[in-house]
Amino acid sequence: MAQTARFWRSSDGALVLPALLFYVLVYVYPMLRIAGWSFFDPDFTLKYYREIVAEPAYFKALRNTLEISVLVTLISLLLGYPLAYLMTTTSARARRALTVLILIPFWTSVLVRTFAWLVILGRNGLVNRALIELGLVDAPRQLLFNMFGVQVGMVQVLLPFMVFPLYAVMSRIDLNVVRVARSLGAPPRKVFLHVFLPLSLPGVAAGCILVFLLAVGFYVTPALLGGPGQITLATMIDMMITTFLNFGFAATLGIVLLVVVAAIFALVSGLLGVNRIVGSGESR
Repeated sequence: MAQTARFWRSSDGALVLPALLFYVLVYVYPMLRIAGWSFFDPDFTLKYYREIVAEPAYFKALRNTLEISVLVTLISLLLGYPLAYLMTTTSARARRALTVLILIPFWTSVLVRTFAWLVILGRNGLVNRALIELGLVDAPRQLLFNMFGVQVGMVQVLLPFMVFPLYAVMSRIDLNVVRVARSLGAPPRKVFLHVFLPLSLPGVAAGCILVFLLAVGFYVTPALLGGPGQITLATMIDMMITTFLNFGFAATLGIVLLVVVAAIFALVSGLLGVNRIVGSGESR
């Protein structure tokens, strides 16, 4: 029996090796190369990090990146939670229709969708024309090249990444628990706040993490729909590579963004207990 147990342990380890090798090749090795570019030019140096500390523009780009990512995550949650709840409680036919409507944007590239927002939100676009014809405004509003345009474009792209994790968790919630709470006299608001919402928190955590990570590295939408005040680290990294051919400084900006995001997740996980919410904590 002991030999059989050792055999299975060795077999399990062998099965992990291909995935581990793939992880090392496509993630660990590139990250080490990027870190090397940020510290060696060609000898060891900290000049790139000193430039970041000395120039306020880089802190503004980092602040814009985090601000846009947090706001897009919150807006996606506010829009995605009711939609996922509706998918959970509606009929199978309506659920299929909603799923198709959510999936339709995936059939079009992000670049095409971003250019579409240039037409929709432009000074002579559909939104401004509708506002003027309805008498709500006297002149076209500036809906592009600002924070509003960036948020609209990014939320439209990232909303499905919030909805599907939420729906995956909500669809596994036993609705009989909700019915029992209602039968015991609890009003709908308390049933939702004290029964359904806590059970759906793993989906909330998964959706927020996924959307935030995607938003942090977003490039196309902020570059096309944002203005000078919405420059992010992703657009700055692109500028350093394509315009200045400064791979070392671009790598340094990437490392700084990685460290800041990792620190934020570690802090939030420690304060809010995200590990317990997503179900990865040890049961006591």
